[in-house]
Amino acid sequence: MNSKYQITSVWAALLTSALVAISCKSGMKSTSETQNKEVDSEWIILFDGTSTKGWRGYNMDVLPPGWIISQGALTFDTQLGLEQDYKGGKDIMYGAEEFENFELYLEWKIPEGGNSGIFYHVKEGYNGPHVVAPEYQLIDDLNYAKIHNLTKYNLSLGYVDKPEELKPLQQTGADYAMHPPSPNKILHPVGEWNSSKIVFTPQRVEHWLNGELILSFVPWDDAWHEKKNSDKWKNSPDYGKYSSGYIALQDHSSPIWFRNIKIKRL
Repeated sequence: MNSKYQITSVWAALLTSALVAISCKSGMKSTSETQNKEVDSEWIILFDGTSTKGWRGYNMDVLPPGWIISQGALTFDTQLGLEQDYKGGKDIMYGAEEFENFELYLEWKIPEGGNSGIFYHVKEGYNGPHVVAPEYQLIDDLNYAKIHNLTKYNLSLGYVDKPEELKPLQQTGADYAMHPPSPNKILHPVGEWNSSKIVFTPQRVEHWLNGELILSFVPWDDAWHEKKNSDKWKNSPDYGKYSSGYIALQDHSSPIWFRNIKIKRL
């Protein structure tokens, strides 16, 4: 009899231990899921692949012609030739709310010779976002200068050495005309998706490309003002002065695709 009770007690102890282990594992899973949901809830989805809600043209109430959703991407669908003189006016922005300190993430791709950009701290009432807002440059580094004649433009900026070439301050990932990206960046070929991230705080701005940090700088310090007043923006008094504003995307006469656009406040 004692042996029987001993065996029963052993099985009871084992069963209790198993139930405790399962309970603990379930509790850990629940905690992990809750934490993941909390992390996810920090992100504000600007474009989910199904709706253009919140988006409109710069200085406009609606999206301009050409900007559509195609295969889950926010696309500028144009038949304009890449050599045409471009008059501008079709940049778009997420106009539902403004952002101050943030982390912005998105994915994008461009065609051969393509050109676009991501603006932040955008304010309306100007000729375009580029006049007032910093730009994370998106461009076909390899082929753009083969298709477009840059000589006249670069000479106007004082680039007398090989003005026909795309300069580092004009290449993908640059803080356009202000800070060049790392020459060792990883840029996927035209037609393939890239990911970009912009982190902005008053202490440090970061540009990321395909998971790698490619440049950083301190906004509004003496070095920033020196750069701003010595090159392209010296005649644009409001460039980069705002500490909050809208997120905008540039159309530059070539097709462009964006997806998975999200932002979180810092």
